[in-house]
Amino acid sequence: MTEKSCTLLVHFDKGTPALANQIKEALEGNDVEAKIEALKQAIMLLLNGDTIPQLFITIIRYVLPSEDHTVQKLLLLYLEIIDKTDSRGKVLPEMILICQNLRNNLQSPNEYIRGVTLRFLCRLNESEIVEPLIPSILANLEHRHPFVRRNAVSAVMSVYRLPHGEQMLVDAPEIIDRFLASEQDPSSKRNAFLMLFNCAQDRAVSYLFSHIDRIADWGEQLQMVVLELIRKVCRVNKGEKGKYIKVIISLLNAQSSAVVYECANTLVSLSSAPTAIRAAANTYCQLLLSQSDNNVKLIVLDRINELKASHREILVELVMDVLRVLSSPNLDIRRKTLDIVLELITPRNIDEVVMMLKKEVVKTQSGELEKNGEYRQMLVQAIYSCAVKFPEVASTVVHPLMDFLGDSNVASALDVAIFVREIIETNPKLRVSIIMRLLDTFYQIRTSRVCTYALWIIGEYCLSLSEVESGIATIKQCLGELPFFTVSEESESQDVSKNSQVVNSSTVSSRRPVVLADGTYATQSAALETAMSAPLLVQGSLASMGNLRSLILSGDFFLESVVACTLTKLVLRLTEVQPSKVEVNKATTQALLIMVSMLQLGQSSALPHPIDNDSHDRIVLCIRLLCNKGEEVKRIWLRSCRESFVKMLEDKKLREAEETRAMAQISNAQPDDLIDFYHLKSKKGMSQLELEDQVQDDLKRATGEFVKDGDDANKLNRILQLTGFSDPVYAEAYVTVNHYDIVLDVTVINRTRETLQNLCLELATMGDLKLVERPQNYTLAPESSRQIKANIKVSSTETGVIFGNIVYETSSNVLERNVIVLNDIHIDIMDYISPASCADILFRTMWAEFEWENKVAVSTIIEDEKEFLNHIVKATNMKCLTPPSALEGECGVLAANLYAKSVFGEDALVNVSVEKQADGKLSGYIRIRSKTQGIALSLGDKITLKQKGSP
Repeated sequence: MTEKSCTLLVHFDKGTPALANQIKEALEGNDVEAKIEALKQAIMLLLNGDTIPQLFITIIRYVLPSEDHTVQKLLLLYLEIIDKTDSRGKVLPEMILICQNLRNNLQSPNEYIRGVTLRFLCRLNESEIVEPLIPSILANLEHRHPFVRRNAVSAVMSVYRLPHGEQMLVDAPEIIDRFLASEQDPSSKRNAFLMLFNCAQDRAVSYLFSHIDRIADWGEQLQMVVLELIRKVCRVNKGEKGKYIKVIISLLNAQSSAVVYECANTLVSLSSAPTAIRAAANTYCQLLLSQSDNNVKLIVLDRINELKASHREILVELVMDVLRVLSSPNLDIRRKTLDIVLELITPRNIDEVVMMLKKEVVKTQSGELEKNGEYRQMLVQAIYSCAVKFPEVASTVVHPLMDFLGDSNVASALDVAIFVREIIETNPKLRVSIIMRLLDTFYQIRTSRVCTYALWIIGEYCLSLSEVESGIATIKQCLGELPFFTVSEESESQDVSKNSQVVNSSTVSSRRPVVLADGTYATQSAALETAMSAPLLVQGSLASMGNLRSLILSGDFFLESVVACTLTKLVLRLTEVQPSKVEVNKATTQALLIMVSMLQLGQSSALPHPIDNDSHDRIVLCIRLLCNKGEEVKRIWLRSCRESFVKMLEDKKLREAEETRAMAQISNAQPDDLIDFYHLKSKKGMSQLELEDQVQDDLKRATGEFVKDGDDANKLNRILQLTGFSDPVYAEAYVTVNHYDIVLDVTVINRTRETLQNLCLELATMGDLKLVERPQNYTLAPESSRQIKANIKVSSTETGVIFGNIVYETSSNVLERNVIVLNDIHIDIMDYISPASCADILFRTMWAEFEWENKVAVSTIIEDEKEFLNHIVKATNMKCLTPPSALEGECGVLAANLYAKSVFGEDALVNVSVEKQADGKLSGYIRIRSKTQGIALSLGDKITLKQKGSP
């Protein structure tokens, strides 16, 4: 059974359906309220598929004569949804009974009855019912009330657009043209202009240019239709767009924000002239500042982002106007604004942009908003990007940002530490000032991970004698007095540890695996991520202890190993810059004492868990090195570490440069494409704007920007065969995926010698797919074809299936319906995810937070680890975050992180861990994590399917 088109939708509670007999009794009674309720019940039953044929005559007899306005309104709704034709498409004889009532309504003294009846006629598709009412419809065009007149115009348009409407209303365009010339009501003028726009475009254009001076005074609704007309005309005849652009620019000063926004969109779509693009960009910036709705701001920012791709040089001039949107408290708006601005910075505006960002950072220090920490992190990342692109601004931003190393927001402080680490290497002139500032503010750092970054910087970049001595002194001061506890107090501290188990239980219970930068797993406790867990205070320590001491006493053994490595580097460098061996030996002894004390603490029962083997071995190694200092040891510890870091930065810049080059590739024009030289054209009567537009069009044609449809081979890959070649009806579909919706363009071919009637393409979906509309019935002549479009909405990143059949009747046997089952259409998850980048820290944070994991065992005939990784990257359309330098070498083991983002903003994380076995085969696991179940399962199915075959 095919579904009919529906013009009315009402919520219906199926729990308590009314009986037809009860509805009939209520309609036959004299109680108006009961009639209203009964009519509502009848309408809802009809909308939900029930047929109540016996009610029609009752309604004609008892409801039609009623003068109550609500009853008449509901009666029209009832008449709108009932079947008015039989199975052969002919109007039912009883429908003639309602024609007289409709004519009476159209001549009613009450304007409301006239108006709602005219609106009802707009939804009628049966010419036999409408034709006798045409004189009454036309008479209402001269009614005194605008409500009646505007609905009369809509009725005229709907009648004229019926299959034989042009014969029934031959002079409709002329009548509406005269009506438009004399009408004053804005809504009626809009409907009249819309009718000319749809049915007599030449008359609409003529009216537009005859009243071009008064367009600014027209109502908002009419101005919107004018813009729609301009877009339609210019798509057909591009040569005339110059005169229409003047109209659009005049509407940029309209009072309505909606009109101004549509003007800017139309300008961008029609013209590439710098003047027009600049006007549109200025309009977008004004809307950003004038509109309070966050959704509007996000939409306008999307338009600016699209404009940036093709007209970056114009938006560069407006970068400070775009930055003013940061005054909005919404984080999504701020993030999108910063993303746009970072791509618009140039040597000319970098100073202004950085100054603005610094002011915003200062504002975040006031604790008014709860998300200030997250916003500060975004600003730090933005400033970091500016400093990397333009090193000359680093000196102005690095010192103010270093104040945030002790920020309570761990992510923000971590970004500052990473920024400082890179700047101190790339800007040697700033090394001394950064080191001195870091040593002065080191005691403020209260987070373990930030401390590790800061200690590494101190160990690598303290070069002079005074810097090395200051570094050692700072670490000693933050560690406090030694030892951390005494052996005689161990039994007492055991009691303390028992009492503090409640405090530290969260640290012990929250140990979980995390993915390191190289893709391998490690165990990390929450003490590493939470600033200042409750420390174990033992005798000899102070309540106001240093930051390093409090973190170490909370059981952070990784930090202990970093402190030991930093002290080792500083002592080794001291041997090079300190001429006095006495001082060197003294510093060495103090460092050894600290390391031994840390080992003693880790092996005692004073802490809830003992020191891990990795940290223990690293501290022991440092002790051995300090006891046996050699030139080879100095070379490795003082130079090789820095060289590895420099190489990492170079690899990062190289990857960014390659990505930039890949994005900058521009398609070229074909050798036989036509190029017009505007210098040789006649410029008579052309304005400056039209000349600019011609020049830009020629440049686009020359650089191939007009040809962006993709190659035909990719299009052919999207065509799916739905039926067999031997079926009476052949069908194939061209699938287009547009982010949030899928368009199926189905070609249906009648391969028989008979006419196929009531042919319908019935579709159904599985997964998070939803059909927007049901295709209509069609009649196909012998050996003819038809294009049928179906729109499907997508709500999440998940593999979906579209299935269905084609139903039709033949002219030889109308009563028998034929069904052809279609092949299923599988919607691939790859259409919704695209490669994306994210920082290692963010990747690990998301990996720890996301609750859905899909674990796929490696099963492949590929025997090379890197080849397998490339195969997975290609099959999943993801980006490998692990740098190529980390994947170099042949060790038989490979671990890498992959990342992608869906069009719905969902994150997809993949960790590939493989190992080559003795027989040459690969084994291991591919882990997928996401916030939603659908993307994890769909991506896992895709990997399982693709990994088995050879690449």
